[in-house]
Amino acid sequence: MTTTSPAVGRTESKSLGRTIRAYVALTKPRVLELLLMTTVPVMFLAAHGLPNLWLMLATVIGGSMSAGSAAAFNMYLDRDMDAHMKRTKDRPLVTGELTPRNALVFAWTLAIISTVWLAVFTTPAATVLSVIAIFFYVVIYTMWLKRRTEQNIIWGGIAGCFPVAIGWAAVDPRFSWAPVILFVLVFLWTPAHYWPLSMKYKDQYESVDVPMLGVTRGTSQVGLQVILYTWATVICSLLLIPVAPMGLVYTVSAVVFGGWFIYEAHRLYNRAVKGDGPAPMRVFHASIVYCTLLFLAIAVDPLLPF
Repeated sequence: MTTTSPAVGRTESKSLGRTIRAYVALTKPRVLELLLMTTVPVMFLAAHGLPNLWLMLATVIGGSMSAGSAAAFNMYLDRDMDAHMKRTKDRPLVTGELTPRNALVFAWTLAIISTVWLAVFTTPAATVLSVIAIFFYVVIYTMWLKRRTEQNIIWGGIAGCFPVAIGWAAVDPRFSWAPVILFVLVFLWTPAHYWPLSMKYKDQYESVDVPMLGVTRGTSQVGLQVILYTWATVICSLLLIPVAPMGLVYTVSAVVFGGWFIYEAHRLYNRAVKGDGPAPMRVFHASIVYCTLLFLAIAVDPLLPF
């Protein structure tokens, strides 16, 4: 009789666990959380209240697989660059936890399953938008723009705008201006969110010849661009009030949180001009908090009578 020693069993279990974690890492879970954070609240707004719970779950599952697919393609294509950057050196294709072929098969599998899933359980419009989002992030951003132009985040960031459109289309596939405003809102927010990160990791991006704005421009110039996009983001958020229309909760949130976001952007610029050290990660984290609170208000507002 053949037996397996406890040590071998523990090794196999540990190996399986590490492999599962490696595949999860391919989907960029932190980015995935941010994308879903914009998808679900928009469904509340599109439904003018609580959306169908199964539809919401189906959209979240399909959207997660779609975004995870795009992220896996991104890691496959950027594996050469990731190996030379400190912030990405622990990614599974760099450490060897997964092979490039593993990642490519996984990415295609998620792309196909997510498309079929959304087609079966949501709407044709949401399905088409999901496919376009994957294409935009993988081909337009990763393969074309990222290594060629400092405008990479501006236009490549469009891929991150699709979750709001997918969430809305899953509930109401008819055209309306509210999802357009939300799409533009995320489009404007993305550079203000990401450019401070490019300042923080300027040397790393420069070492792999990726022309992020933090590499090609001085800190004060980047700070000015962050201010402009932050103001544009907040103004766009206010346009939703008469169009949706939105109530008191969203209105107050958009003004208060938007004002705080603008303050942090100006603080970044002022410190950069004075040469005090701009502390870009403060704005980076502030942008995440702002987006989270604003979209939380979008979800809560339709549930209240005022």
